[in-house]
Amino acid sequence: MALYKNSKLVYYIRSFFFYFTPKRFCKLHIEQSMQKLTVSEQTYVKRRISYYNKLSATTLPVEQSLPLSSFLRPKKKKGHSSHSSYFFDTYEHTRYFKDTLRISYRFGDVTEVPAVPSFVKSRLIAGNNENSVLLKLNKVRHFMFLKDSIPYAEKQDKLVGRAVVHQPKRILFWEKYFGHPMCDLGSIDKDLSFHPEWHVGFLSIQEHLRYKFILCIEGNDVATNLKWVMSSNSLAVMPPPVYETWFMEGTLIPDYHYVAIKADYSDLEERLQYYLLHTDKALAIIEHAQEYVRQFMHPKREKLISQVVIQQYFEKTGQL
Repeated sequence: MALYKNSKLVYYIRSFFFYFTPKRFCKLHIEQSMQKLTVSEQTYVKRRISYYNKLSATTLPVEQSLPLSSFLRPKKKKGHSSHSSYFFDTYEHTRYFKDTLRISYRFGDVTEVPAVPSFVKSRLIAGNNENSVLLKLNKVRHFMFLKDSIPYAEKQDKLVGRAVVHQPKRILFWEKYFGHPMCDLGSIDKDLSFHPEWHVGFLSIQEHLRYKFILCIEGNDVATNLKWVMSSNSLAVMPPPVYETWFMEGTLIPDYHYVAIKADYSDLEERLQYYLLHTDKALAIIEHAQEYVRQFMHPKREKLISQVVIQQYFEKTGQL
């Protein structure tokens, strides 16, 4: 198995390099990059840009925003410091724009729609989420893919799950299925006073890949492991997602990209048994999931999409 695990050391070296190199503005660069794309590629890129940035023409209140010049010289505070991956991931692309332009942002696990147009890592899928403009944030932790060398047929006929278990969604699942013969569940919480029987030890990603089914239940927002699970030869198992990130979880199709279970988890055993009996259906989901993941593996295209999302943020807030 080849693991595309992100090195934090490499990430921060690269980020500091960006931070200390001279800024340059990118309008011409964006136009030239778009012109190099084929018609179908342009259609694809524009579709993703529209998905991330759904803003209509609006205004950005001065009292609820700050100029890039202030953002780029941040004071250290919770959720936003000169050492934050959120800061570096935002700076990587906003550095191409004038310091006088203003932004609003919400870093961390965002579970509600901001009152003003803001850059976020995560947003609600349902309802009017227009003010939540997605950027590829905290990517060193969230965007990790792998090449799985273990064929699906050679994996164990079980569901594996390791997680921090203190959110209601996860607690409910562990209460229902911890100790179930079809599940290998464990909590990696540091608080041993909470259901101490659930603390059964850490499993590496390599060890997860020995199982045909991997649990991907949302925590504070999205399920962090979903991206690498969908790049593997195992099946992601989860209810339809409530939150989404740059990975566009809201576009995932149940029982096409992942094994869908009910929000109360009552049909878990039935769904696992179905795919154990229908290997062709399981392999089709794995193929579709890996195809979905591949669209995020084009660094230059990802950079272009990020820059245009930001450019349109400034345009739609009347600043360009």
